[in-house]
Amino acid sequence: MIKKKSDLNFLSEIEKRRTFAIISHPDSGKTTITEKILLLGKVIHKSGTVKARGSGTYVTSDWMKIEKKRGISITSSVMQFYYKFHLINLLDTPGHEDFSEDTYRIITAVDCCLMIIDAAKGVEERTKKLINITRLRNTPIITFINKLDRDAKDPIELFDDIENKLKISCTPITWPINCGRLFQGIYHIYDEGIWIYKKSVKKTEKKIFFLKMPDLNNILLDENIGSESAHKLREEVELIKECYLKFKRSFFLQGNLTPVFFGSALNNFGVDHMLHGLINWAPCPTYKTSDMRKVEPNEDSFSGFIFKIQANMDSKHRDRIAFMRIVSGKYIKGIKLLHVRTGKYIVVNEALIFLAGDRFSVDNAYPGDIIGIHNHGKIRIGDTFTQGERIKFIGVPNFAPEIFRYIRLTNPFKQKQLLKGLKELSEEGAVQTFRPILNNNLILGVIGELQFDIVIERLQEEYFIEAVYDSVNIVAARWISSSDSKQLNKFKLKYISNLAIDGNNQLTYIAPSLVNLNIVIMRYPNIIFSKFQEN
Repeated sequence: MIKKKSDLNFLSEIEKRRTFAIISHPDSGKTTITEKILLLGKVIHKSGTVKARGSGTYVTSDWMKIEKKRGISITSSVMQFYYKFHLINLLDTPGHEDFSEDTYRIITAVDCCLMIIDAAKGVEERTKKLINITRLRNTPIITFINKLDRDAKDPIELFDDIENKLKISCTPITWPINCGRLFQGIYHIYDEGIWIYKKSVKKTEKKIFFLKMPDLNNILLDENIGSESAHKLREEVELIKECYLKFKRSFFLQGNLTPVFFGSALNNFGVDHMLHGLINWAPCPTYKTSDMRKVEPNEDSFSGFIFKIQANMDSKHRDRIAFMRIVSGKYIKGIKLLHVRTGKYIVVNEALIFLAGDRFSVDNAYPGDIIGIHNHGKIRIGDTFTQGERIKFIGVPNFAPEIFRYIRLTNPFKQKQLLKGLKELSEEGAVQTFRPILNNNLILGVIGELQFDIVIERLQEEYFIEAVYDSVNIVAARWISSSDSKQLNKFKLKYISNLAIDGNNQLTYIAPSLVNLNIVIMRYPNIIFSKFQEN
């Protein structure tokens, strides 16, 4: 029988936690919104920009040197802070599709997602792919339509775009007063309040101020935004109240309805409305599914799983941190945990919480929290830790790479350092290594082309190794397995020149063409060729 905690303090700690990820298409303003949320949470006192240029003030979540150099997010960041008596675990995901695997794994570790939509572009391809991943777990989605102060589509057109392309019902929570150059503010439908957006008349000042107004019928509305805009807003609000569903939290928690907020992250307008909605409506930590049962957060026994590994967070110590989502129980400093995959127990004397690249030691942590534990090469993405129960949390994905290259040292005497560097970088899950059985070549496989450039830069920055790529005649890799050992041995003998061992010592078929792969699959129906596997 599973023992549940009745300690009111423990249950209160669960109730006040919100663990969510921010997802979007690149350039929708995801990282800027992260900065504004941290600003509202008083974690930072000045927000940076994605491309700092002369200011030298970079966004908090882009903590790696390469991120600051390139102006893109290439790894997920974890940030924990308090806001309005709630403890927020915020995960900022890489927007670039070449780093999609990291994002997919992040989604398994959260209870809710904040989806950012560019008001000028609407729903884009990357967003559709990410929403499909959230559907696997019916993850609740909150929507923020960004960049209202720039050229934008009509709000109703944006709603149609979301509902048609993402197959999710929309409920407007706030509504814009005009868009683009005419953008004048936001009406909060449920609070019945109006926030007026104005820039200073003086061109030398960039100050923006807000004026809260009581309701739509107040004559001050006409005086501040003009009679034409006021009349249009009244008509639009009457229309949307008739056309769109009222917000129902139960529908939202099932992943069937998304509350929609409007604003401008760059000017920090409307972000607070969204954040208030998130802490009020997003779920507190929920159950996670293992191979044996659902594990509830209020269980007495500790459990958690690894969804991310990051090498060299501390450049001075060359450390590796495994990021764990706590699913149940309570972390206490010195806790003894079973590493389920290896069957060995470890004592965790130091757990870390994060603010992007900064970390802090904690003595206690609760379900929903993301903690880091030191990894000495024994921990893998997808590993489960418990206080003795031999379960495995499921759903942490690993995808076969799609692009391949040989990697070659410019200084052949640094082979040992290269192997160490690639081993540690491949543990993060963004790049995969393959060693052909018949030779000593080292092949890298990735999902996106940009990952190759990042690996070369990180080898040079973090391991002081210079390497280059050569093309290789490989178009696909598949993990192979079979319950028919005779058939598998026969296959291995015939196709040994196409076999390699990956970084996890798993046998892999590397195909020179898709035609070759399809022929081999047809000839050996008793062998499983896997494009996807659980970590």
